[in-house]
Amino acid sequence: MIRGFARLPESVVARLGRHAPVNRDGEQLAPEIAVALRVMNRIPGSDFTQYPVEQARRMLTDEALVFADVFEDFAVEEDLVIPGPAGPIPATRYRATTESKGLVVYFHGGGWVLGSRVSTDSAVRFLAREAGVDILSVDYRLAPEHPFPAAVEDAAAAWDFAVDHAPGWGVDPTRIVVAGDSAGGNLAAVLAHHLRGRDVVPVLQLLLFPVTDLSTKHPSYAEFREGFFLTEQHMDWYAERYLADPADALDPRASPLLAEDLTGLPPAYVAVAGFDPLRDEGIAYARRLEEAGVPTTLAREGSLIHAFINITGVSRTAREATIRIARAIEASMA
Repeated sequence: MIRGFARLPESVVARLGRHAPVNRDGEQLAPEIAVALRVMNRIPGSDFTQYPVEQARRMLTDEALVFADVFEDFAVEEDLVIPGPAGPIPATRYRATTESKGLVVYFHGGGWVLGSRVSTDSAVRFLAREAGVDILSVDYRLAPEHPFPAAVEDAAAAWDFAVDHAPGWGVDPTRIVVAGDSAGGNLAAVLAHHLRGRDVVPVLQLLLFPVTDLSTKHPSYAEFREGFFLTEQHMDWYAERYLADPADALDPRASPLLAEDLTGLPPAYVAVAGFDPLRDEGIAYARRLEEAGVPTTLAREGSLIHAFINITGVSRTAREATIRIARAIEASMA
């Protein structure tokens, strides 16, 4: 039923969503998303926080497949194993055609607890195709089995692997973007800090509705507490499992917004959604980057919800925003 919204005429979708919510900034939720949320919010038993972690992971994967886009065969879809600090890290490299402008090292969302290469498959394929790049999608270790800073350590190992192997893939190692969404955006931001001063650094840090501050709840938490896909309860559930010690929320490797010095970081593209508990901390991070002299693009996608890059198969609005992200990747490779 939800996938059917993507095939409805725009006039019909607009009529169905004519009472879509408006946030405090005057931005209105995209009508197709408003309608889909009405359906999703009525489905009993859909709150994954009520289930064991393994079941929650399966639920997220199943949900991702519902909203996924459809793609033709890729020229390259290669499963790899990255040597990690605690063992092998699974990854997949995607290339849509025979040519590639560069490489994106990508970290999936899911609160450091859920998510995988499977749940983010549609999003990375979309970006690989639209930007004309390779994407290395990384299955970093998940909490609570592997709490902070395990995912950070795996992200650093993935970067080193990408730099070492890029020439063999026909990619210039000076044309690598570090990217991620939500918790993955957090890892990308933290990795950009970690790599500062290296001989090879990212040409862009692509932070999509990122978690930047686990130490406090910014005002958008209250405004979008529930009803807009990601909820305050979800974020609490994630943080409790990711941070074995709550005091780790003050560590800049968990909360990059708290880092004292942001100078010298790679150029940034920070995308935030208008109806997302994480909106304000994403904006705050972009502003701090700007103040530190980092070339920064803040893309305020006011009509969208958290994780919009995963719903390009059912939302025209999300698709257009994700194409803008792909154009930012492409521009960074010039």
